[in-house]
Amino acid sequence: MNILTPFINMFWDVMPIALILFSFQIVILKQKIPHLKNIIVGFILVWIGLTLFIIGLEKALFPLGRIMADQLTSSDFIGSGDLSWGDYYWVYIFAASIGFATTIAEPSLLAVAIKANQVSGGFIKIWPLRIVVAIGVAVGISLGSFRIVTGLPLHYFIIGGYMVVLIQTYFAPKTIIALAYDLGGVTTSTVTVPLVAALGLGLSSAIDGRNPLIDGFGLIAFASLFPIISVMTYVQLTQFFNRKEPQTKHE
Repeated sequence: MNILTPFINMFWDVMPIALILFSFQIVILKQKIPHLKNIIVGFILVWIGLTLFIIGLEKALFPLGRIMADQLTSSDFIGSGDLSWGDYYWVYIFAASIGFATTIAEPSLLAVAIKANQVSGGFIKIWPLRIVVAIGVAVGISLGSFRIVTGLPLHYFIIGGYMVVLIQTYFAPKTIIALAYDLGGVTTSTVTVPLVAALGLGLSSAIDGRNPLIDGFGLIAFASLFPIISVMTYVQLTQFFNRKEPQTKHE
């Protein structure tokens, strides 16, 4: 592999962002760019970091996710014969574990959690928020893996999930709704997507009767949906117990 090619490709991916920011600052706002040297150094570091990160994903994490899916569904591991969905329990555990771990490592989630903490004056805690979102992703990817194993239609789960979201939205505090919806999007970023996609494609390729094109994709939709549910559930439960606590003390 030519090491220069990923750097060149990433340069052209990052450059439009820099051009838009600099153009608006200079042409539209007609303002000097503050701390120009620091900003240029920052863009160079982003360019190098993203390139190395993508190379690492392609060389290690992406193949590893597919290999793990193949091994967890092999007849040597789970046995042969007439298997049911319950025989694939290690697949669900692995899916939940990888979903939780990749979400905790997701830089975009950390950025949003830090901003939410700052804007809320410390009311929204960084680590609890990250953990709740990670639990949502873990449940979603595990359920998505169950869907691939069973071959059930994707739209049943997605429609049902968004019906739950709509009901929760009606009852949830207004201050958390927008954040919960945004957190569903930040989980499908640079770390989570490659591993989740590799898991889905590997799982659908390893199980007889599954089509990678039809069944292999869709896990990312689960990773986007269930964090919304988990965040609003966490806030609603917290609100419920906070209301109940004074009554308990009074009694």
